[in-house]
This record gives sequence, C-alpha cells and structure tokens, in this order.
Amino acid sequence: MREGLIPAVLGTVVTASAASLLGSRYKLAATGVLGFGLAHIVLGAIDLVGRR
Repeated sequence: MREGLIPAVLGTVVTASAASLLGSRYKLAATGVLGFGLAHIVLGAIDLVGRR
C-alpha cells in the first residue's frame, strides 16, 4: 500500500465527520477537529506526491 494513503483517507473521514457537526452546538470542537482532518489530508497528499 502506498505510504500516505492511510493518513489521507483518515483525514477525509475525520473532515466529513466534523463537517456534519458544524451545525450542532459543538461548533467550536467541530472546527478544531475539522482542522486536524484537513491537516491529515494535506500531509497524506504530500507523502503520496513526494514518494514517487
């Protein structure tokens, strides 16, 4: 399995979960989790592109 794929997929799942919580009363926590998810997507994409 290509290195970086797991963090990118995990980041996608976390970002989608946090985006669904943005409308609830946990908006601040959802915003923080959304940031972590986006960071995982970016770092996974860097690994995928950099390890060709």
